Amino acid sequence: MASVEPSRSGSSEILQEILVSLKTLKQDQAQLATAVDTINGRVNVLAGVKQAQEGIVVSQTVDSKSDQQQIEDKNSTAAVPRNGDSVSVSSRPETPRHSGTTSKIILTSYPGQAGVDPLPMDWGNRDPHLRGPVVVARNPSTIRRRNAIGAHGGSYSIYYALAVASKNIDTDHKPDFTNTEPAANIGPFPQWSDPKKIVAMDPFGHLAPWLFKDYINNENVEIRPTIAVTRAHMKLPELEDSVRKGRLVPDGKVCLNESGELAVTKVAVEPVWYLPGVAERFGIDEGTLRRSLFEHTGGSYPELITRNDIKLFLPPIGGLTVYCFGDPAKMADPNVRLALRVHDECNGSDVFGSDICTCRPYLIFGVEEAVKEAQEGGSGVVIYFRKEGRALGEVTKYLVYNARKRGTDKASEYFKRTENISGTRDQRFQALMPDVLHWLGITKIDRMLSMSNMKHDAIVEQGIPIHERVPIPDEMIPEDSRVEIDAKIHAGYFTTGKIMTMEELNSVQGRPWDDIDH
Repeated sequence: MASVEPSRSGSSEILQEILVSLKTLKQDQAQLATAVDTINGRVNVLAGVKQAQEGIVVSQTVDSKSDQQQIEDKNSTAAVPRNGDSVSVSSRPETPRHSGTTSKIILTSYPGQAGVDPLPMDWGNRDPHLRGPVVVARNPSTIRRRNAIGAHGGSYSIYYALAVASKNIDTDHKPDFTNTEPAANIGPFPQWSDPKKIVAMDPFGHLAPWLFKDYINNENVEIRPTIAVTRAHMKLPELEDSVRKGRLVPDGKVCLNESGELAVTKVAVEPVWYLPGVAERFGIDEGTLRRSLFEHTGGSYPELITRNDIKLFLPPIGGLTVYCFGDPAKMADPNVRLALRVHDECNGSDVFGSDICTCRPYLIFGVEEAVKEAQEGGSGVVIYFRKEGRALGEVTKYLVYNARKRGTDKASEYFKRTENISGTRDQRFQALMPDVLHWLGITKIDRMLSMSNMKHDAIVEQGIPIHERVPIPDEMIPEDSRVEIDAKIHAGYFTTGKIMTMEELNSVQGRPWDDIDH
């Protein structure tokens, strides 16, 4: 047996040496691959810059006789170093369905590039002609004059792209803005020329086609409104009940009749972000903001990285709608009272009446109180933001519902369920919300129809005082939404009632699925 042990020991040492050698070889190969990638990246950057300066990054040609698509892929990559690393943008187009045209796709552009001549933009200038228009279109007559990144329509720009691809719209179509002027006069107000107060919308967005008609007519630059103002009637089933119970009284002006029909001025707003101002509002630097926007939209907007001279971004998100009851001019009058409800979208409750939250009841209460304020000679305003599911989205919201209903659905664990799935309890970031208040000329709020501490703090931090906060009445709270409202009150939401202890929250439980299981 003694002669066997040395042999085993020697084999073990040889195997160990082989493993060490393999590990060293693997490390050397990794270092070599990294070096090659770095060299290739630099070559691609230079090639991309050269191709973009020539106005051609990806060329597509079509042989209409054979219906075969031949793609010349330049495989352009744009990279801008930042703190030792880089962001890359590449394109490998798939073969599309046949088309009868030849087109050139420009993936990105660069400051000072030949032919690129963005219209000047002096954000915050009180003179709209000195400030300049927001120009974002990419049609041939406008693409080199752009001073904004993104697209009109926010998330709806995807549908426009589908309409173009399926040939349901002519890209040469020029909007006819005849008779589309605002149905009510808004502003201008001093806040419009304060670049720190309005950073998330264009204060001249409702007047753009008329203010900048010379650019449209003489230079063939496409300029579109990002705000529209109209008038309408509003009918909500609950308001007829409000009239019947005496909470609303028809006056023929604001509340028009016994059915609770209302007269309303409506304002639709698409977001326009002034990136330096947005970054400052969130306490970050502009470069960090640009990089995060680029990376976390799937690299959809490379000019966030390559065009630091462009300071405007039209993000692919939903906008907001203002509902004004009474004379719109009174919103900015400091001598009259103003009631305000800032409401974030909840499709399940607002539209379809789900009782798991207080959203629709609070919205109805906000409308009622806004109407009453207008009837008493003041102004009532409801602002509706598209921030579904606390801006986490409806899919995430329903996943949270499942986690709650399959668990114990206690108020003490309400926020934990959201955080477990999304990593955060709320992504609405109310810091940008007060911009529309500045645009409306609002300088104080007499009655804030909201319990949200985040909304309150964001408004007050923007220099707009709130004199009274009004919680939703208990009788309007659905039974299954006690989990939500009690958890929010415990977390800091305003209330004139009791704030529960954690032990008491543990006893507040939502309705299980038993009543709907089949």
